[in-house]
Amino acid sequence: MDQFETEEQQVEAIKRFWKENGTALIVGAVLGLGGLYGWRYYNDSQIETKEQASIAYEKAALELLSDDKGFSQAKSYIDTHSDTGYSLLMALELAKKAIDSEDLSEAAKQLEFVVSNTQVSAVKSVAQVRLARIQLEQGELDLALATADSIDDEAFTGASQEIKGDVYKAQKLFDKARAAYSAALENNERNPVLKMKLDNLAILANG
Repeated sequence: MDQFETEEQQVEAIKRFWKENGTALIVGAVLGLGGLYGWRYYNDSQIETKEQASIAYEKAALELLSDDKGFSQAKSYIDTHSDTGYSLLMALELAKKAIDSEDLSEAAKQLEFVVSNTQVSAVKSVAQVRLARIQLEQGELDLALATADSIDDEAFTGASQEIKGDVYKAQKLFDKARAAYSAALENNERNPVLKMKLDNLAILANG
């Protein structure tokens, strides 16, 4: 599932940002507690709770990666820490493991959880891009198109348009596919895969 490589790099960047900027700040942002300028502080008990969630997240994540039983433990973590931003990261981890195991239904379920519960644009957009790709893989073309169309973060416009192009190509709507791929290239003109997809449309349309 090489198509998920770019999104995985984006998740890793989010996780690094999370770690470098401190638990209280990022969890506050993810939970939408007033935004960057609105929130002022957490009291000691709140910070302690977040730190405990952080420790539990690291433990559950390690078990998830090392043991198949960790999948159930990770799900339990999400249930017990659903009020923290770490539940979103765990859901992304679960989705990745499900994708690696080709369990696309479970992956979609976890990504839908992230989309529904995060207020951080980058996190939501990563989940939406992955979800749309999964829906496309499952043949749910209308759902994939709707999910891609719902991505409103400009940083993900290229990914959104590429997915739309893939959907239109699958629907044999080659003019729409060409327009979508061209729009995607405007945001990522050095992407050889996009150029190849656009070039192949002429062959498919005349095939």
